[in-house]
Amino acid sequence: MEQKNQVVVDPNKGACSFQVAGQDVKLSYQIVRDFLTKGNGSVTDQDLTQFISLCKYNQLNPFLNEAYLVKFGSAPAQIIVSKEAFLKRADACPDYDGMQGGVIVQHGEEIKELEGCFIKSGEKLVGGWAKIYRKDKKYPIVARVNLEEYDKKQSIWNDKKSTMIAKVAKVQALREAFPAQLGAMYTREEQIIQDADFEELKPEKALDFKPEKEQPKPEEKPGEHLESEHLEKPITEPENADDLFRK
Repeated sequence: MEQKNQVVVDPNKGACSFQVAGQDVKLSYQIVRDFLTKGNGSVTDQDLTQFISLCKYNQLNPFLNEAYLVKFGSAPAQIIVSKEAFLKRADACPDYDGMQGGVIVQHGEEIKELEGCFIKSGEKLVGGWAKIYRKDKKYPIVARVNLEEYDKKQSIWNDKKSTMIAKVAKVQALREAFPAQLGAMYTREEQIIQDADFEELKPEKALDFKPEKEQPKPEEKPGEHLESEHLEKPITEPENADDLFRK
């Protein structure tokens, strides 16, 4: 009987270990493929090498969702870094001196920068802004982004446009303020990632569900119930029968 050639996958291929905040992180091609890749595409060894290298040299822990790999169909693979990872690295820098940010709105002919993401009735969201302060810089690093350039008009962008565009502005400002620590890292909101299309399956006919009939309980034989009670609680005779008639 002929045996087909089987491809043996080395689970330790591309293995790499490093520390993030005192915690050991171990990655390999197989680990990244199985647990840290999103999408329906097939990633190459080159994609995996780039992802592992980025995590190692930028001290990112992908098991805490600080970074992950995205691959849909034949589109190029993309490495996504979370906003929380940006903030952690900025906080670790001794020159970091705080941040301000929010949204840019249009009210009539007036353009205003608002802190936070709250927009009043009559105001039109047009962008986001952020300022990063460094102790060793005279002026803050400022980023202003246009909503039309990043609005994907899908998924969470349809429900939380102000939150998303403000996040883009903050991440861009952080990257400009700390190029050595945050260079070449991008968040999901900055990259064009199409959400996967899901088709809702509607059966032509509903399944007829008939619950099983309850099985009738077996009938008790006359005297069976009394006999069981008698066995559970045996009647004992008193040591002296005359005691039953005293008082």
